[in-house]
Amino acid sequence: MAYTLTLTFITLLLLTTGIRIWLGRRHIAHIQIHRSEVPAAFSSNISLEAHQKAADYSNAKTRLVLIEATAQAALLALLTIGGGLQWIDDIWRNILPSQEIARGALVICSAMIVSSVIDIPFDYYKTFTVDEKFGFNKMTRGMFYSDLVKHTIVGVILGAPILFAALWLMQGAGTYWWLYLWIVWSVFNLLMLAVYPTFIAPFFNKFTPLADEALKQRIEALLAKCGFKSQGLYVMDGSARSSHGNAYFTGFGSSKRVVFFDTLLERLNDDEIEAVLAHELGHFRHHHVIKRIALMFFVSFVGLALLGWLMNQDWFYAGLGVAQASNYMALLLFLMVSPVFLFLLRPLMASYSRKNEFEADDYAAKHASAKYLVEALVKLYRDNASTLTPDPLHSAFYDSHPPASIRISKLAAYTS
Repeated sequence: MAYTLTLTFITLLLLTTGIRIWLGRRHIAHIQIHRSEVPAAFSSNISLEAHQKAADYSNAKTRLVLIEATAQAALLALLTIGGGLQWIDDIWRNILPSQEIARGALVICSAMIVSSVIDIPFDYYKTFTVDEKFGFNKMTRGMFYSDLVKHTIVGVILGAPILFAALWLMQGAGTYWWLYLWIVWSVFNLLMLAVYPTFIAPFFNKFTPLADEALKQRIEALLAKCGFKSQGLYVMDGSARSSHGNAYFTGFGSSKRVVFFDTLLERLNDDEIEAVLAHELGHFRHHHVIKRIALMFFVSFVGLALLGWLMNQDWFYAGLGVAQASNYMALLLFLMVSPVFLFLLRPLMASYSRKNEFEADDYAAKHASAKYLVEALVKLYRDNASTLTPDPLHSAFYDSHPPASIRISKLAAYTS
């Protein structure tokens, strides 16, 4: 069984990395072929220069993703079948031979640090080379490293308790430890949804109440019409880091907030802002957030139940390059290799997400204006340099939002 798992893992790792590279190269080639002409549906609103900028920006990001995917796959192979995790475990076993929970936490943290180290140079390059070149980056290097430190601090503060709870339950809660951990994990996530907007998000960005009274009254009327109760309307200083624009709901229950990027408010008029908000309200009205939470809980339930069985199988450790079985190593291996085994399910999740987007567009067209939503989307496609000509297969595999041409075409039916 160990040999079979090793062979399966290597095959899937090579297959998934190969698919990512193949899809990425298709995407780049497709965009390049259509670079010289703006699609007819956008020709009156988006210039050839803006279209070509979006094509070049999308291709630059995709090339970087392909290099990063290759590096991540190589690192994962080295840590697992290459013996890297066992080497880390051996170091901490010599330092803490009898304190399994503390040792397990340190082994997992060490592995996560090694894994994240490879991501930092790619994030840095994307921010200060790719985004900088195309005029999107507003971050300073000091802010980049400050954010890195802040994310680390928040990760430790929030992650340490749940990690120790997991290791403690795995060690002493008996056969159904995974069920108890699932309950703890679910409660933790619901708590985070409630406290994130008020206590965590302001650690990274500045949020100020929406000052435009006319726009505020208009938005509040739309919220009341749609039966949405929020804690307030806020503007986020997105321009401090990037010139990209967006709007979103955050929070859960009575802690829900409506948040606009300042860059979005600068680019869209009131009619367009109302249409964008109506789209977001469509997600609320169709219970998309609740459905996603329920799906996440279901997946975590199945995953933890599977882990509860795998941790007692010697071949699970041996097949992934670990000589000494332990509770914490079972958890670490499962977290690291499960994305490889689940990769081929990505098109299903992407398709489900695009379906949600169409439903939200439909809601916005009925409760605000399809015409103004189209105008807002075209501005956002242009200003965010989103490609108008993605490769169809790449889009079907990855994209959480429908391609621009299909989305605009559907909305145009409401204005005809």
